[in-house]
Amino acid sequence: MSKPTGSANETSWKNLIKILKGRRSRRFGLGMEMESGPMAYKSRHEGLPLTEEEEALLAYAACGITGHALGDLVYDRGQGGTIMAGLSGRTIPSGDAIQTCSLIVMNSEGAYYIKRPQDVAPAQVKAWITLAEQEDYRELYRQSRVQILEGRSHPPLEPFFNINCNKWSLYDPNATYFLPVEDFTMMYINALLEIFNEHNGIYPLDERAGFRPAGIKKFAKSRGGHLEDDPRKEHVITIQQLETLVTEFVTAESGMIIQNMALMTQAMGLGGFPHWAAHYYGWFKALGFKMKEVRASRFLGMGWLYRLMARLLQRDTTVPFVLGLETEDEVLIKPFCPPNYATMEDAVHAVVDMKWGSQGIFGEGARQGVWQDPDKISRAAPEPSDATIEATIAYCNYIYNRYGRFPAYQMPLRTLLGYQVNHVDVEFYDRFYRPEALTDLQRQHVEHWHDQDL
Repeated sequence: MSKPTGSANETSWKNLIKILKGRRSRRFGLGMEMESGPMAYKSRHEGLPLTEEEEALLAYAACGITGHALGDLVYDRGQGGTIMAGLSGRTIPSGDAIQTCSLIVMNSEGAYYIKRPQDVAPAQVKAWITLAEQEDYRELYRQSRVQILEGRSHPPLEPFFNINCNKWSLYDPNATYFLPVEDFTMMYINALLEIFNEHNGIYPLDERAGFRPAGIKKFAKSRGGHLEDDPRKEHVITIQQLETLVTEFVTAESGMIIQNMALMTQAMGLGGFPHWAAHYYGWFKALGFKMKEVRASRFLGMGWLYRLMARLLQRDTTVPFVLGLETEDEVLIKPFCPPNYATMEDAVHAVVDMKWGSQGIFGEGARQGVWQDPDKISRAAPEPSDATIEATIAYCNYIYNRYGRFPAYQMPLRTLLGYQVNHVDVEFYDRFYRPEALTDLQRQHVEHWHDQDL
């Protein structure tokens, strides 16, 4: 196999390969202590917090705005191009350019929400793209973050908010903590508008209700509708199967945030590690997200008999349930479901309007993209039929009315993995590991980035 040559080309891929080879989880930072075990050790140095510039580069690598999504699809009826739901690109790919994942950054001063393209006006997105082109990542970081909390806050270290192997190292006061937040609702509704059209005709069943149609019975082909309800045609799917597909798509985006951060951590010569952060409400409560409480029987979708038994046995406890993220001045994360919208019908129409409304990406908003002739795209992109929208609303209403939430199997928002970054204590690794445990990037970071000599 021949390798690409040429100075710039060869240097680029070789540097990337070098970063990939050096990427490791390195947990022990300056100022930390491992209290017991065969590697018990206390750093003889004070902790060294990350600088604003270091945080800015990590945040940009995680999910910084890079420019415009290309959307190089076929915009013709039945070809699926209109599954696109956004026109901005970030350092990570996102299904349909929705940008489902948000990022929270936490340091000793507080917690900050990093705004996504859809959180600001198109003119602001353009200005941020310019800052990135100018490599002014610190100013971009300052402009795109919103403080949501003063000081440090985090879930308890005890199980099951955490898992035991991470207890010794998590929430180092000198580290910066990065937390992706996954939002399933926009991706879910956007996918429904595609699978419920006349060309796909998917027919979902509720596996927790005797496999009855999930609110879409009247749209079945056997009743004169457009959804294929003959199981032999392999268009029938369960709610769980459908939601698993959405969940995996969004989770892949979150995972790429973590991978980008790991690569940037290595490129900068820092230490860092991804870890379990999947408690279903721990981080949301710690960070002051908008919450409500629901009965466990409602949360689990129990039938009336089991609900009655749970209450009689006093086992029907309440479950904290996340609704979104707001400050006094603005709404930052607004899932497409009640109470953020009065009804699921309103939530569906909000998604439709984001795509085909006057300012939608297939309306005036197309001019914010990278197409040379956006009006041509707008004219060609077919709107969903009334039947498609009505089937989507019927299904969403069924989910919300039966399970008291949307999606049915989990909360609208989720945390899964966190990423903590600090300055490596070189002496710890030299004490317990062979020399190859660190690269020159870690050994030289403090000298090169902080003009210090440890």
